[in-house]
Amino acid sequence: MNLLASPDLVDSIKKAAVEAVDASKPVSVLFGKVISINPLQITVEQKLTLGKEQLVLTRNVTDYSIDVSVQWETVTALKTHRHKIEAFSTLNAGDPSHAHAVEELFTEYSSSLAHIHNISGKKNMTVHSALKVGDEVLLLRMIGGQKFIVMDRVIA
Repeated sequence: MNLLASPDLVDSIKKAAVEAVDASKPVSVLFGKVISINPLQITVEQKLTLGKEQLVLTRNVTDYSIDVSVQWETVTALKTHRHKIEAFSTLNAGDPSHAHAVEELFTEYSSSLAHIHNISGKKNMTVHSALKVGDEVLLLRMIGGQKFIVMDRVIA
């Protein structure tokens, strides 16, 4: 029996050769377009549609919260404004004693009210970076071609 003529051996050698070639190119770079959000679907070169099971999302393409430290001053506000005074009444005023009811009253407009606010401390903020229909994205095909990492948006 000739082992080299065995179909199983030939197939094994072919498979090993293909795997060796794939190993020399561990990642493929592809471009895709988001066609649906729920469920998430991305088309690649208008012929392959990837679903959420095949996609690995990076933080660049998702909404996420992050703690940040801030320390700044607001700009000087020079806007004039007035305040509403709630309804009240005067009791036993004057001679002879009498009362007045005030239904609605506003202060005069201020001529200038320059002020600033200091803002500092640790704050938690949400970054809204989730994918949207129509976004063009950069994909990395992982070894084996079953999973694709959605790296970021592509800006034309």
